[in-house]
Amino acid sequence: MPPLPVKSDPSWYVPTASECLQHWEDFKMFDNIKAHSTQVAKVAVSIALIAQQAEIPVHVPTIQASALMHDIAKTYSIQHGGNHSQLGAAWTLRLTGNPVIAMGVLHHVFWPFEPDAEKYFLPLVISYSDKRVMHDTLTSLEKRFSDLAVRYGKTEKIKQRIHQTYEQALVLEQRLENLLGVDLNACSFDSGRLV
Repeated sequence: MPPLPVKSDPSWYVPTASECLQHWEDFKMFDNIKAHSTQVAKVAVSIALIAQQAEIPVHVPTIQASALMHDIAKTYSIQHGGNHSQLGAAWTLRLTGNPVIAMGVLHHVFWPFEPDAEKYFLPLVISYSDKRVMHDTLTSLEKRFSDLAVRYGKTEKIKQRIHQTYEQALVLEQRLENLLGVDLNACSFDSGRLV
């Protein structure tokens, strides 16, 4: 059953960028993951600003915080195992008490429901933004997923999952473009507002 439409509550705590960066230090995030997360946040904030200009109700600080926190558990899962999106969502919810920020972290790898960009803007933007950044560089979905297939496609099951996620990313891109009225591949994603 899909979740209710995602809406930020003004009473929920939203950490600042510097507070998110402190969490990175607390969880001993690897430098390459910090660089990746910074770029993902730039893309997500840029898309959120486009949404604001299109008069779509978004809360940019919440989107920024979710993007900055999306890989908070990646270092831990590399070192100790576990699903980094699930662990990261649990940690983010504990740290912030904000279920919307945690939802973006939880679903940044794969969105298991109908990708309605208007109802689920925040988690879909976090997921899409993550797919547009290869390591710490803006890239196309095609290049990003080619890299993922080479690095992680060790079994047929993993290859199928990567392909399924790629297909979903293409749908997310189209849904977001339709909602925003822009070609996301033509955007530089340089919001100039981030950390």
